[in-house]
Amino acid sequence: MKYKRILLKLSGEALAGTSGQGLDPKILEQYAGEIKKVSEQGVEVAIVIGGGNIMRGSDAEEIGIDRVQGDYMGMLATLINGMAIQSALEKVGVYTRLQSGIRVEQVCEPFIKRRAVRHLEKGRVVIFAAGTGNPYFTTDSAASLRAIEIEADVVMKGTKVDGVYSNDPMIDPDAIRFKKLSFTEAFEKGLKVMDLTAFALCQENEVPIIVFEMNKKDNLVKIVQGEEIGTLVTN
Repeated sequence: MKYKRILLKLSGEALAGTSGQGLDPKILEQYAGEIKKVSEQGVEVAIVIGGGNIMRGSDAEEIGIDRVQGDYMGMLATLINGMAIQSALEKVGVYTRLQSGIRVEQVCEPFIKRRAVRHLEKGRVVIFAAGTGNPYFTTDSAASLRAIEIEADVVMKGTKVDGVYSNDPMIDPDAIRFKKLSFTEAFEKGLKVMDLTAFALCQENEVPIIVFEMNKKDNLVKIVQGEEIGTLVTN
Protein backbone atom coordinates (compact mmCIF):
# COMPACT_ATOMS: atom_id res chain seq x y z
CA MET A 1 0.00 0.00 0.00
CA LYS A 2 1.23 3.49 -0.85
CA TYR A 3 -0.43 4.92 2.28
CA LYS A 4 -0.42 3.29 5.69
CA ARG A 5 -2.75 5.73 7.49
CA ILE A 6 -5.29 7.97 5.77
CA LEU A 7 -7.75 10.65 6.79
CA LEU A 8 -10.86 10.44 4.61
CA LYS A 9 -12.95 13.62 4.44
CA LEU A 10 -16.55 13.19 3.30
CA SER A 11 -19.18 15.86 2.86
CA GLY A 12 -22.52 15.62 4.59
CA GLU A 13 -24.28 16.40 1.29
CA ALA A 14 -22.74 13.27 -0.23
CA LEU A 15 -24.51 11.10 2.35
CA ALA A 16 -27.84 12.58 1.28
CA GLY A 17 -27.55 11.27 -2.28
CA THR A 18 -29.61 13.08 -4.90
CA SER A 19 -32.07 14.53 -2.39
CA GLY A 20 -29.50 16.87 -0.82
CA GLN A 21 -30.95 16.38 2.64
CA GLY A 22 -31.14 13.61 5.20
CA LEU A 23 -29.41 10.24 4.75
CA ASP A 24 -29.50 7.90 1.77
CA PRO A 25 -29.16 4.26 2.93
CA LYS A 26 -27.74 3.22 -0.44
CA ILE A 27 -24.95 5.81 -0.20
CA LEU A 28 -24.16 4.73 3.37
CA GLU A 29 -23.97 1.11 2.24
CA GLN A 30 -21.79 2.01 -0.74
CA TYR A 31 -19.35 4.09 1.32
CA ALA A 32 -19.14 1.42 4.02
CA GLY A 33 -18.25 -1.16 1.37
CA GLU A 34 -15.51 1.04 -0.11
CA ILE A 35 -14.02 1.80 3.31
CA LYS A 36 -14.13 -1.89 4.25
CA LYS A 37 -12.06 -2.82 1.18
CA VAL A 38 -9.36 -0.35 2.19
CA SER A 39 -9.38 -1.44 5.83
CA GLU A 40 -9.04 -5.09 4.80
CA GLN A 41 -5.86 -4.13 2.91
CA GLY A 42 -4.30 -3.19 6.25
CA VAL A 43 -4.68 0.58 5.78
CA GLU A 44 -5.54 2.53 8.93
CA VAL A 45 -8.58 4.68 8.19
CA ALA A 46 -9.85 7.77 10.01
CA ILE A 47 -12.91 9.66 8.79
CA VAL A 48 -14.23 13.20 9.16
CA ILE A 49 -17.76 13.86 7.89
CA GLY A 50 -19.48 17.18 7.31
CA GLY A 51 -23.02 17.98 8.36
CA GLY A 52 -24.36 19.99 5.41
CA ASN A 53 -27.15 17.49 4.73
CA ILE A 54 -28.66 18.40 8.12
CA MET A 55 -27.34 21.77 9.29
CA ARG A 56 -24.46 23.99 8.24
CA GLY A 57 -23.29 26.50 10.82
CA SER A 58 -22.42 29.16 8.24
CA ASP A 59 -26.05 29.15 7.06
CA ALA A 60 -27.46 29.75 10.54
CA GLU A 61 -27.44 33.54 10.35
CA GLU A 62 -29.64 33.44 7.26
CA ILE A 63 -32.46 31.96 9.36
CA GLY A 64 -31.89 34.24 12.34
CA ILE A 65 -29.70 31.98 14.45
CA ASP A 66 -26.55 33.29 16.12
CA ARG A 67 -23.47 32.08 14.23
CA VAL A 68 -21.84 30.46 17.27
CA GLN A 69 -25.07 28.66 18.15
CA GLY A 70 -25.43 27.62 14.54
CA ASP A 71 -21.90 26.22 14.45
CA TYR A 72 -22.64 24.03 17.47
CA MET A 73 -25.80 22.84 15.73
CA GLY A 74 -23.63 21.97 12.74
CA MET A 75 -21.28 20.01 15.02
CA LEU A 76 -24.23 17.97 16.28
CA ALA A 77 -25.23 17.35 12.67
CA THR A 78 -21.79 15.83 11.98
CA LEU A 79 -22.28 13.64 15.04
CA ILE A 80 -25.53 12.29 13.57
CA ASN A 81 -23.73 11.55 10.29
CA GLY A 82 -20.86 9.95 12.21
CA MET A 83 -23.27 7.62 14.01
CA ALA A 84 -24.87 6.75 10.66
CA ILE A 85 -21.59 5.81 8.97
CA GLN A 86 -20.52 3.95 12.11
CA SER A 87 -23.68 1.85 11.96
CA ALA A 88 -23.20 1.20 8.22
CA LEU A 89 -19.59 0.09 8.76
CA GLU A 90 -20.41 -2.21 11.64
CA LYS A 91 -23.21 -3.74 9.58
CA VAL A 92 -20.57 -4.95 7.09
CA GLY A 93 -18.26 -6.22 9.82
CA VAL A 94 -15.86 -3.30 10.30
CA TYR A 95 -14.87 -2.44 13.87
CA THR A 96 -15.18 1.28 14.57
CA ARG A 97 -14.84 3.97 17.19
CA LEU A 98 -16.65 7.31 17.13
CA GLN A 99 -14.87 10.24 18.76
CA SER A 100 -16.29 13.72 19.20
CA GLY A 101 -14.81 17.19 19.59
CA ILE A 102 -17.59 17.95 22.09
CA ARG A 103 -18.55 15.64 24.93
CA VAL A 104 -21.54 13.36 24.30
CA GLU A 105 -20.56 10.39 26.48
CA GLN A 106 -23.77 8.44 25.88
CA VAL A 107 -22.97 7.84 22.20
CA CYS A 108 -19.22 8.31 21.66
CA GLU A 109 -15.79 8.87 23.14
CA PRO A 110 -14.24 12.32 23.50
CA PHE A 111 -11.39 12.95 21.09
CA ILE A 112 -8.12 11.82 22.66
CA LYS A 113 -5.18 11.59 20.30
CA ARG A 114 -3.43 8.65 21.95
CA ARG A 115 -6.64 6.67 22.15
CA ALA A 116 -7.47 7.43 18.51
CA VAL A 117 -4.03 6.28 17.35
CA ARG A 118 -4.31 3.11 19.42
CA HIS A 119 -7.67 2.30 17.82
CA LEU A 120 -6.14 2.79 14.38
CA GLU A 121 -3.21 0.53 15.25
CA LYS A 122 -5.71 -2.16 16.26
CA GLY A 123 -7.37 -1.96 12.85
CA ARG A 124 -10.46 -0.03 13.88
CA VAL A 125 -11.88 2.73 11.69
CA VAL A 126 -12.00 5.93 13.74
CA ILE A 127 -14.70 8.48 12.94
CA PHE A 128 -14.09 12.04 14.14
CA ALA A 129 -17.28 14.03 14.68
CA ALA A 130 -18.18 17.55 15.90
CA GLY A 131 -15.39 19.23 13.95
CA THR A 132 -12.67 20.74 16.11
CA GLY A 133 -15.16 21.34 18.92
CA ASN A 134 -14.93 25.10 18.30
CA PRO A 135 -17.17 27.50 16.37
CA TYR A 136 -15.95 29.23 13.20
CA PHE A 137 -13.93 26.18 12.09
CA THR A 138 -15.17 24.05 9.20
CA THR A 139 -15.02 20.27 8.93
CA ASP A 140 -12.28 20.78 6.31
CA SER A 141 -10.23 22.42 9.06
CA ALA A 142 -11.13 19.57 11.40
CA ALA A 143 -9.99 17.04 8.80
CA SER A 144 -6.62 18.76 8.38
CA LEU A 145 -6.13 19.15 12.13
CA ARG A 146 -7.01 15.53 12.93
CA ALA A 147 -4.80 14.30 10.09
CA ILE A 148 -1.85 16.19 11.56
CA GLU A 149 -2.61 15.02 15.10
CA ILE A 150 -2.79 11.32 14.17
CA GLU A 151 0.14 11.67 11.74
CA ALA A 152 -1.84 10.53 8.71
CA ASP A 153 0.06 10.11 5.44
CA VAL A 154 -2.57 11.95 3.40
CA VAL A 155 -5.91 13.75 3.52
CA MET A 156 -8.26 12.21 0.96
CA LYS A 157 -11.20 14.44 0.14
CA GLY A 158 -14.00 12.41 -1.43
CA THR A 159 -16.28 14.57 -3.57
CA LYS A 160 -18.83 14.29 -6.38
CA VAL A 161 -16.27 15.39 -9.00
CA ASP A 162 -13.11 13.61 -10.12
CA GLY A 163 -10.57 16.20 -8.98
CA VAL A 164 -9.74 19.89 -8.87
CA TYR A 165 -10.74 21.95 -11.92
CA SER A 166 -9.80 25.41 -13.18
CA ASN A 167 -13.50 26.28 -12.98
CA ASP A 168 -16.74 24.59 -11.99
CA PRO A 169 -17.05 21.72 -14.52
CA MET A 170 -20.84 21.71 -14.06
CA ILE A 171 -20.95 25.29 -15.43
CA ASP A 172 -17.88 25.51 -17.67
CA PRO A 173 -17.48 22.60 -20.14
CA ASP A 174 -13.97 23.86 -20.97
CA ALA A 175 -12.77 23.64 -17.35
CA ILE A 176 -9.40 21.90 -17.05
CA ARG A 177 -8.80 19.16 -14.51
CA PHE A 178 -5.45 19.25 -12.76
CA LYS A 179 -3.64 15.98 -12.12
CA LYS A 180 -1.03 17.46 -9.75
CA LEU A 181 -0.67 20.82 -8.07
CA SER A 182 1.63 22.40 -5.55
CA PHE A 183 0.04 24.22 -2.63
CA THR A 184 1.46 27.46 -4.02
CA GLU A 185 -0.04 26.89 -7.47
CA ALA A 186 -3.45 26.05 -6.02
CA PHE A 187 -3.40 29.19 -3.89
CA GLU A 188 -2.22 31.46 -6.71
CA LYS A 189 -4.87 30.11 -9.09
CA GLY A 190 -7.57 30.57 -6.44
CA LEU A 191 -8.62 26.93 -6.65
CA LYS A 192 -11.04 25.71 -4.01
CA VAL A 193 -9.30 22.59 -2.71
CA MET A 194 -10.25 23.15 0.93
CA ASP A 195 -10.94 26.28 2.95
CA LEU A 196 -7.91 28.47 3.62
CA THR A 197 -7.38 27.39 7.24
CA ALA A 198 -7.43 23.71 6.30
CA PHE A 199 -5.25 24.36 3.27
CA ALA A 200 -2.65 26.29 5.30
CA LEU A 201 -2.51 23.56 7.97
CA CYS A 202 -1.77 20.89 5.38
CA GLN A 203 0.78 23.05 3.59
CA GLU A 204 2.65 24.00 6.75
CA ASN A 205 2.75 20.42 8.05
CA GLU A 206 3.47 18.88 4.62
CA VAL A 207 0.36 16.70 4.52
CA PRO A 208 -0.65 16.04 0.89
CA ILE A 209 -4.28 16.32 -0.19
CA ILE A 210 -5.96 14.11 -2.78
CA VAL A 211 -9.30 15.27 -4.18
CA PHE A 212 -11.16 12.44 -5.90
CA GLU A 213 -14.59 11.12 -6.83
CA MET A 214 -15.83 9.02 -3.92
CA ASN A 215 -18.92 7.70 -5.72
CA LYS A 216 -16.91 5.82 -8.35
CA LYS A 217 -16.45 2.18 -7.38
CA ASP A 218 -13.00 1.16 -6.09
CA ASN A 219 -11.49 4.66 -6.43
CA LEU A 220 -10.55 4.70 -2.77
CA VAL A 221 -8.75 1.36 -2.76
CA LYS A 222 -7.01 2.16 -6.06
CA ILE A 223 -5.57 5.37 -4.61
CA VAL A 224 -4.17 3.67 -1.51
CA GLN A 225 -2.64 1.06 -3.83
CA GLY A 226 -0.79 3.85 -5.64
CA GLU A 227 -2.90 4.62 -8.70
CA GLU A 228 -2.98 8.28 -9.74
CA ILE A 229 -6.66 9.16 -9.46
CA GLY A 230 -8.10 12.61 -8.87
CA THR A 231 -5.87 15.59 -8.08
CA LEU A 232 -2.84 15.47 -5.82
CA VAL A 233 -1.90 18.68 -4.01
CA THR A 234 1.49 18.58 -2.34
CA ASN A 235 4.59 20.59 -1.48
